[in-house]
Amino acid sequence: MQLKMRTQTQKEPTIALINIVFLMLIFFMIAGTLAPPIDKDLALVKTADLEGSEPPDTLVVHADGRLSLRGQPVVHVTDYMAGLSAEARELVKIVPDQALPAKELVRLGNALRAAGAQRVVLVSERAL
Repeated sequence: MQLKMRTQTQKEPTIALINIVFLMLIFFMIAGTLAPPIDKDLALVKTADLEGSEPPDTLVVHADGRLSLRGQPVVHVTDYMAGLSAEARELVKIVPDQALPAKELVRLGNALRAAGAQRVVLVSERAL
């Protein structure tokens, strides 16, 4: 008579998996807080399908139409474009205030294109 030996199956180490998920959670929480806010008095336009993160060098357009870059006022679009390198002129990013009229936004986009911008990209807040 032959006896069969039972083979024990090893259980999955769930503690190791929990530790890895926890470390990933901590990493993404810290990495998500590294970007500084653009302007505290700015309400961003809301869109549902925008992907990407907040770009550091963007032209901010406030509700009253004034422009700023990194907290400093920009007098005119040509002044802003003159300070950009040739690479930066290929893709100009602007952050409009939610209360900015659409006509002003279109006017600004046309002025940027006339001043030498190859592409103008709007940055907005992602809807939840």
